[in-house]
Amino acid sequence: MISKILIANRGEIAVRIIRACKEMGITSVAIYSNADRHALHVKKADEAYFIGADPLSGYLNAHWIANVAVTAGCDGVHPGYGFLSENSNFAAICKNRGLKFIGPDSEVIQKMGDKIEARKAMIKAGVPVIPGSEGNVKDLNEAVKISKDIGFPVMIKATNGGGGRGIRRCDNEKEVESNYERVISEATKAFGSPEVFIEKCVLNPKHIEVQVLADQDNNAIHLFERDCSIQRRNQKLIEIAPSPQLNEEQRSYIGDLAVKAAKAVNYQNAGTVEFLLDSENNFYFMEMNTRLQVEHTITENITGVDIVQEQIRIASGLKLRYKQDEIKHRGYSIEFRINAEDPKQEFVPSFGKVTRYYAAGGPGVRTDASIYTGYIIPPYYDSMCAKLIIWALNWEDAVARGIRALGDIGVFGVKTTIPYYVEILKNEKFIGADFNTSFVESNPELTDYNEELPPTVIAAAIGAAIAAHEGI
Repeated sequence: MISKILIANRGEIAVRIIRACKEMGITSVAIYSNADRHALHVKKADEAYFIGADPLSGYLNAHWIANVAVTAGCDGVHPGYGFLSENSNFAAICKNRGLKFIGPDSEVIQKMGDKIEARKAMIKAGVPVIPGSEGNVKDLNEAVKISKDIGFPVMIKATNGGGGRGIRRCDNEKEVESNYERVISEATKAFGSPEVFIEKCVLNPKHIEVQVLADQDNNAIHLFERDCSIQRRNQKLIEIAPSPQLNEEQRSYIGDLAVKAAKAVNYQNAGTVEFLLDSENNFYFMEMNTRLQVEHTITENITGVDIVQEQIRIASGLKLRYKQDEIKHRGYSIEFRINAEDPKQEFVPSFGKVTRYYAAGGPGVRTDASIYTGYIIPPYYDSMCAKLIIWALNWEDAVARGIRALGDIGVFGVKTTIPYYVEILKNEKFIGADFNTSFVESNPELTDYNEELPPTVIAAAIGAAIAAHEGI
């Protein structure tokens, strides 16, 4: 069993992994940049090591992180998500240094990270894929020809992309011409590769993903699905498990597809198979994320399975503890990504000092956060500063509990997406579980909410007014 883990990440996911380590009796090791010197994951870990003044380069330096892990006496490395979590070179470096990489083998990461190779593997396994180019597009002329053959609209995508970056929709030939070089530029900067491919654009789909677990003996199970349709510019905002938009037949079908996909590539550890569901109820494979997902929390809520602990067990060489028929889902869980952004100003980031923070509580409420009162949210990283996760026995109660919990949580000093999420949960389409990936764009009025001042601000304003009136 792995006994000491270096967490090659920061923020709330590092705190989440540290908690799993503590429950398993495993020593946790954090790393931090100058910007994260006072971060919560540094305070929570058993040990913490400085990786440089630059806010980003240390978290992206695979050799440096591996050296720290070896020096600290670690036998395992957990990459979390983002940064190096889907970097096949990092996984290979860890293996070469005698460290257990808590994720799949480097070969699998590389294969599934290459969207063309992933498509080929799924086609061979009999998993339906979105119609598109057979390989990478050679030049603009070929891009235009393929787009015409497939039929507009189409999507130009970075072959090694992910996280909603390196992707553009094109509704006609002119847009292909204007976006082709742009996507290549984005892909090169973000993923180090200029390769792109083209897929048919599935209009207003539902975004459904399935959590899988697999061990070294090719035993694989799914933990049901998550609905990630509430998103903005391909970035997820709210996730739900299970999807309130699927029936049991669809749920069983897509779960079996995900397991088939995992077994087809000899997958090990936790992974997520992502699908698009079109208006005619056709499922299409989109991609496979070879890491822990931000929204793993809601799957844990409906199944009772601690996914991070299962990751560690699998990486330690242990077999799956569960068989498929032992996994049941109960109730509904919703995760809200609390981002330090101002929805009323086109979601512009709102970094700065958290003057006051308190977590939501009560039955069925969980908060995974990286902030505390007095913490300064740095401008160098993702804007997500907390995750609010709720659970209830039925969909109606889940929506009601979500509204209540969003009213409970308090993050002051910076703008957040909290009030925007309240408006979403009050929307009739959302309440009726009838939404797709166009929901945010189709409901721009939801950002037109009235901001309520916190009680302390109101009290201060009243006090100032009284003092001014009385001439104090």
